[in-house]
Amino acid sequence: MYAKKEPVIELFIKAGSGGKNIGCCPSSQRLFMILLLKKIHFKVTPVDVHRKSAHLANLAPGTQPPFLTFNGGVKTDTLKIEEFLEDILCPPRYPKLAVQYPGSNSAGRDIFSRFSLYIRNTSLASNAAQERALMHTLEILDLYLTSPLPREPGEGPSKRSFLDGNHLTQADCTLLPKLNVIRVVLGRYRGLDILERFSGIERYMRHAIAENEFSHSCPTEQEIERAYFTIAQSLK
Repeated sequence: MYAKKEPVIELFIKAGSGGKNIGCCPSSQRLFMILLLKKIHFKVTPVDVHRKSAHLANLAPGTQPPFLTFNGGVKTDTLKIEEFLEDILCPPRYPKLAVQYPGSNSAGRDIFSRFSLYIRNTSLASNAAQERALMHTLEILDLYLTSPLPREPGEGPSKRSFLDGNHLTQADCTLLPKLNVIRVVLGRYRGLDILERFSGIERYMRHAIAENEFSHSCPTEQEIERAYFTIAQSLK
């Protein structure tokens, strides 16, 4: 009996400042992490959004990375790509990445939108209120991370590594790239250390950094800082 042939996959991600390295794009890292977790062979191609080649422009007209080719077919919607990969790269050959607990999917859902409003705000008068709103969403996430999941062994605060347990899931692939951007940008441009403030988030990020699927797909802090240099303007 012949083994089923593996699909040919190429993931196109946003390139960094050099045009080749990994750029600051949570959606790109999200799909990069998922493919790594699926333990499948695939090619990664960084795309310089300012100098997209004619080939790529024809491959996915009007589309910015991330996008993906699967056996020659082009897929451009991040959420639909995630759903497609989970459906077609399924057990027993590939690991399941869906969460066990629904709350893991919604944990941290509003954080990036709050962060975007806060970091783009240039008014000193409204800064405090924007910061409180952002910190509140981080507090909710921290509470989820420190609260034991159903059937979690032991007593007291949760000791799990990730949102849904001790293994990375789709929920982590969605949240961790955004949370890392928030961590770096707040520290660099607003002097806020969220890892110092929130023990659950600190544990979560520490475990993530130790995983190859996160660290290998992650842009450097310098790339993240560069991406937000003109966005995180001084307060007036």
